[in-house]
Amino acid sequence: MKNDKIIITDMGSLNEHTHTTKPLLCLGIESSCDETSAALVDSDRNILSHIIYSQIPEHQQYGGVVPELAARAHILAIDEVIKLTLERAGKTINDVDIVAATAGPGLIGGVLIGWMAATGIANTTNKPLIAVNHLEGHALVPRLKATSACDSTTDIDVKFPYLLMLASGGHCQILLVRGVGKYELIGQTLDDSAGEAFDKIAKMLGLGYPGGPIVDKRANSGNPKRFKFPRPLCDKPGCDFSFSGIKTAARMLLDKTPQTDINDEFINDFCASFQSAVVDCIINRLTNALKDNRVKSVNPKTLVVAGGVAKNSAIRDAMEKLAIKFSMQFAAPPMNLCTDNGAMIAWAGIENYKVGKVVKTPVAPRPRWPLTEL
Repeated sequence: MKNDKIIITDMGSLNEHTHTTKPLLCLGIESSCDETSAALVDSDRNILSHIIYSQIPEHQQYGGVVPELAARAHILAIDEVIKLTLERAGKTINDVDIVAATAGPGLIGGVLIGWMAATGIANTTNKPLIAVNHLEGHALVPRLKATSACDSTTDIDVKFPYLLMLASGGHCQILLVRGVGKYELIGQTLDDSAGEAFDKIAKMLGLGYPGGPIVDKRANSGNPKRFKFPRPLCDKPGCDFSFSGIKTAARMLLDKTPQTDINDEFINDFCASFQSAVVDCIINRLTNALKDNRVKSVNPKTLVVAGGVAKNSAIRDAMEKLAIKFSMQFAAPPMNLCTDNGAMIAWAGIENYKVGKVVKTPVAPRPRWPLTEL
């Protein structure tokens, strides 16, 4: 690739097993935001190869993703990422059984690039094509690989139905996952998502982008009780979230704090206090969801967190404790499968293929595509 700024991460082969029958092999392509990614995953839950090109260096100076820059970067990277994915697995396109790609939701410029690449490959090789909802990729990836917060070495078998906290980008939802394409919305954010809140706080403090991991790291060294932030809706029934009030309170506190008082200790305590408020809101809403008759009637055995915010250590720990309280298993994807990636799209492609969801007529990629419309 003729671009010195392009950084490609080879996630490698996460596991290999000997098969008695030939599993289905899916090429998954993801390009909905600021990662161009492809992976080869088989129906026995093996990730044969996984390549991610991260655009973070291009967007850091702007404090967030610039859609036009993201689309151009996808154009530059997509061919090389797919080529490397096949090469690292020692496969050719002829070895692939299924082609899957994100068809939405996301930044439409990026979605179009990945979808056109997948469509071209499928049409020229006569392979089945799967249009994957990006959110469903996050929702199903714990069935590919999942661990608990306290045991990152043992794979957990996540079976339907399960209760899912999905926090990815602008989305923050509690979903009852009954099966592939079968999602019931239990609660959702009324304003900002948890991920947006973390990113905005990091920007206020001048910590850089992406903000979530930085806030989490600084919070680990801070005092979560130093600053009092509100817990919106926590005294109300229901399962919906609201994070804008916490963000506004943070902005007001910073505005009245002298710049000379904003040192490392202040920032660490600020991040810890803010994160504690967000975690309390999430656990309060999840507790209500677990007591909701819609959830109780199905009796899910596993509490799952997925999406980029699933990397947050405090959220994972708090959700695991909640799962234990309700005699449930807790599951989260490995850290490298929490953010956008091709492996989750490949696995969602396999899951959809098994239930017959194959593209038969032209598909128009969608910038908005709720899971409840699958």
